[in-house]
Amino acid sequence: MPITVVRREFYTPKAPPFAPKMMPYKGEGMTVDQSQEVVGNTGDEAIALAAKQSRVAVVPAYPITPQTIIVERFSEYIANGEVDTEFICVESEHSALSACIGSSVCGVRVFTATASQGLALMHEALFAASGLRCPIVMAVANRALSAPINIHGDHSDMMASRDCGWVQIFVENVQEAYDWTIMAFKIAEDANVELPVTVNIDGFTLTHCMMDLQVLKDEEVAKFVGTRKAELKLDPRKPISYGSLALPEYYLEIKRQQVEALENAHPATEKVLDEYASMTGRRYGLVETYATEDAEAAILCLGSAAGTAREAVDRLRQQGKKVGSIKLWLYRPLPVEELLCATEGLKSLVVLDRSISFGAPFNPVCSDVTVVLHQAGRDTKVMNAVMGIGGRDISVQDLAGELDKALEAARTGEVQAPVTYVGVRE
Repeated sequence: MPITVVRREFYTPKAPPFAPKMMPYKGEGMTVDQSQEVVGNTGDEAIALAAKQSRVAVVPAYPITPQTIIVERFSEYIANGEVDTEFICVESEHSALSACIGSSVCGVRVFTATASQGLALMHEALFAASGLRCPIVMAVANRALSAPINIHGDHSDMMASRDCGWVQIFVENVQEAYDWTIMAFKIAEDANVELPVTVNIDGFTLTHCMMDLQVLKDEEVAKFVGTRKAELKLDPRKPISYGSLALPEYYLEIKRQQVEALENAHPATEKVLDEYASMTGRRYGLVETYATEDAEAAILCLGSAAGTAREAVDRLRQQGKKVGSIKLWLYRPLPVEELLCATEGLKSLVVLDRSISFGAPFNPVCSDVTVVLHQAGRDTKVMNAVMGIGGRDISVQDLAGELDKALEAARTGEVQAPVTYVGVRE
């Protein structure tokens, strides 16, 4: 299969230099469809709208900041008669995902949303959802884990569950949150995948931030996602069992099938991306690069920090420094070949983590990237920058500083500090 990496068009910022700006998506093949309505939505509202247009049958939900607006808005759609969905108010997030599993094995389309401690409370059920091959779509409003109590955004919640067997997508802005939520249903329900999907959106930075959103017509989305076709489901007319006991003679084979299904999510996602681009003009990929063609150093990140990273690249490019940035849309399954393509030619790489893997030599994203580069025999110098923990601001200045360190490592061949906690007061 050809390796496709979406490359964002490099441009020089206009005056005033380095002022914050909303950068329109300018990936390869991107056009703006003038027929699409443009509205102002927050990230939470955009996800709720996408789920509504995808005609989900059941939404079990429990409120938790900063996710609550998603299920609140969806409940309004139901109350207004805009969607025919069963809304189940449960007593906890564990119950929410349990109800999702029960509904999904009955063969219907299911959606829910959570964040932080709610995702942690679901932890047991996360593995049941993937092990039972339930194509649930769940929005995760990424938020720090306690203790101490913190309601602001980082990636600690999802990284603590990164090996739960779910497809995991991270979005940069409100438009991406809307688009990827729609696509997530089609990816999850692909006959060769049949796995749950999380759409991760940075808490408050995106969940409560209002941006322009190009919205598709209800009928367009309904046609795109189609109806769920479950070959196996609970039906009293054709009795089958779910959740049966698997002793050592069978358990390993079942887990191996899950591995294959998650691997299948890679080509399934690319197929859905192509179909979505044909319908909307918005071209996404598994990995995006910015100004990396001649770069000596780059910074890699997930989520909303990608826009700030591009701003830092612009600043250093104006100074004649050869730097670029890389964004992962798909984190699980990790797009290894695309990642290698995106990092080709780099002498050094800063990997930004918004979570901490306590006791490990690197933090989650950096650990994955380092393994990929090492197994490919790359001599790229890798540095791990821990930033944005507990909602701490990620500034252009901080990222530019990390890129300068990467350039120094590229020049000398030495990494002074493998892991840096940027901005921490020692």
